[in-house]
Amino acid sequence: MTTGAAGDHRIVPLGAEHAEQVLAIYRLGIDEGNATFETTAPTWPQFDAAKLPDHRYVALDDSGEVLGWVAAVPVSDRCVYAGVVEHSVYVHPEARGRRVGSALLRALIGSTEAAGIWTIQSGVFPENTSSLALHRRAGVRVIGTRERIGRHHGVWRDVVLLERRSPVVV
Repeated sequence: MTTGAAGDHRIVPLGAEHAEQVLAIYRLGIDEGNATFETTAPTWPQFDAAKLPDHRYVALDDSGEVLGWVAAVPVSDRCVYAGVVEHSVYVHPEARGRRVGSALLRALIGSTEAAGIWTIQSGVFPENTSSLALHRRAGVRVIGTRERIGRHHGVWRDVVLLERRSPVVV
């Protein structure tokens, strides 16, 4: 991982050529303990099959290294929820503070609005204060907290529910 100044990255669609680095960043988030209930990263075929192909991006530095990624999944297969997705955003620890997460969320918001998606949502551990701040800056609001919703390494964890309703898709 190379380091650099804020804003020294470009956003491109996430593809198979990024798989190894994307899954490595996912594993780093898992290892930190405040990113997800997951305890292991999926395989690339599992990741690829689950994420919506038109709503996943990576941030690359000048050498082509992945600094972070964002991806979305449908919340339901019921037609009433066709305009609602749940997203994840992960930034390599060495790339934090460089506006990578903000750029990734902007790309996701742009692609989802262009596709007619009216809500992006996520659940974040309350201890993940940097993710909560990132989402707040992107116009994502807190809609509540699910208390003791699941166990993570034997400990009950709360999850803060986040939502962004599109002002464009009405």
